[in-house]
Amino acid sequence: MHGERGVALGIVATIMLGLAADRFGGPWGQPLVSVWTWLFLGALLWRAPALRRPLLGCLLIATTGEIVLSLVLHLYDYRLGNLPLFVPPGHCLLYWLGLYVAPRLGRHLTTAIPWAAVGGVSILAVSGLDGLGPLLLALFLLCLRYGPAPRLYVSMFALSLLMELWGTALGCWTWRSTLPLVDWPVTNPPLAAGAFYCVLDLLCGSLRHPQTCHSA
Repeated sequence: MHGERGVALGIVATIMLGLAADRFGGPWGQPLVSVWTWLFLGALLWRAPALRRPLLGCLLIATTGEIVLSLVLHLYDYRLGNLPLFVPPGHCLLYWLGLYVAPRLGRHLTTAIPWAAVGGVSILAVSGLDGLGPLLLALFLLCLRYGPAPRLYVSMFALSLLMELWGTALGCWTWRSTLPLVDWPVTNPPLAAGAFYCVLDLLCGSLRHPQTCHSA
């Protein structure tokens, strides 16, 4: 239990301090954060053999998703116009953190977070500030309705929103103000951006042994 808590705190610190180091660490900031994040992921893969398949699957899917969403579709841009090397393993760390948080998430939060998302996204959409939000919200609700791990999706939705708020506030990445091709307005970040992470976790969960909830 204490080991898992230490890993979880290490992931939180890696995300918060790593993004700050990327933004303000000068030319060595991003490379050092990338090395640390890959080493952290390597330690998790060695320490948690039951999660190796889903973590490696997460790495593959997240890398593909980042290439498509950022470099091809240009939904958002990273600070240096590249795909930072710490981003794909960072998705894996966030996935591990979601698995840790999910069974500890209270029932009231599991219910309240989706309702809060519906309210927030609706307000932004009606006010003309975010046209992408309703589509992402629908994706999130579909994961909750038909996916096998709704508590995990709620956890990831909330955790990823916090990470998005921190990363965009620092300027590590920026969402485009309009959605390409259709010219819909997009907030920076979209309130329902966590839907992308829910789909990622849904796909990764299919690689996890059914008897394995969390092993680390």
